[in-house]
Amino acid sequence: MRLESNPIPMKERSTMVWLQYGNIDVQDGALVLIDKDGVRTQIPVGGLACLMLEPGTRITHGAVALAASVGCLIQWVGEGGVRVYSAGQPGGARSDRLLYQAKLALDDDLRLKVIRAMYKFRFKEEPPARRSIEQLRGIEGVRVRTLYKMLAQEHGVEWGRREYDPDDFADQDPINRCLSVATHCLYGLCEAAILAAGYAPAIGFLHTGKPLSFVYDIADLFKFETVVPIAFKVVASNRGEPERETRLYCRNSFRKHNLLERIIPTIEEILAAGGVTVPKAHEEAMPIAIPNKEQTGDAGHRA
Repeated sequence: MRLESNPIPMKERSTMVWLQYGNIDVQDGALVLIDKDGVRTQIPVGGLACLMLEPGTRITHGAVALAASVGCLIQWVGEGGVRVYSAGQPGGARSDRLLYQAKLALDDDLRLKVIRAMYKFRFKEEPPARRSIEQLRGIEGVRVRTLYKMLAQEHGVEWGRREYDPDDFADQDPINRCLSVATHCLYGLCEAAILAAGYAPAIGFLHTGKPLSFVYDIADLFKFETVVPIAFKVVASNRGEPERETRLYCRNSFRKHNLLERIIPTIEEILAAGGVTVPKAHEEAMPIAIPNKEQTGDAGHRA
């Protein structure tokens, strides 16, 4: 039987844990990983933002229910986290936040305002005036390719271009493998934050048409200050298990720089550029499941 307690606010949680080769169950109210020898390892699921299950894991209904009740996102990923197969949404988004997000995304003028705010946040300068979304996407692409080349030169890593093929991952060069691992770590963290704040991962602005479009939008805001340099640093160090080292570096970096604490306020800041007032929650809406001790913009909604 699990003791009831107040959920930990999303911004105060640890980022993520990867699990493999074991059965995940609930014992004495706690989540445990049981390996082939019967050794039980407790997982502090209530203090995590995201739980990544690699090949070789099995999880019970009770374990999934426990993770959902404490607001921990579960993702089923490929080996090393290089591919996301599915995700268990911890509760669901609130209709007031969904309507707000959808209104901004469906109006071309409002969507452009949000994209311009993303550009300014990412590159620390105002985007060129009187540019369409497609033109801004093209400008962003050029700047991103330049950033990759600069990091490659800085770390002495051979660089061709960014490639990601989940069906042929092993045959890619080390830097592309490490970049894929690093970005998927960031995607997991951003998706957990987006869901906790009550928004929909699929309703994007610069990215559209994919189940994680908004996740890619938000991850891009932090990618080049966090995970991309890590991938180049790991490859330059020539360690024996670069993909594993990349994951560990990302986990430690997220914790060191309090990235989880920054993501949700940044979402609010970016969407506010549209100039639309957030609608009030319906009187019959579910209350906030992961409240903050004080109002900081980290809504932590689950409905």
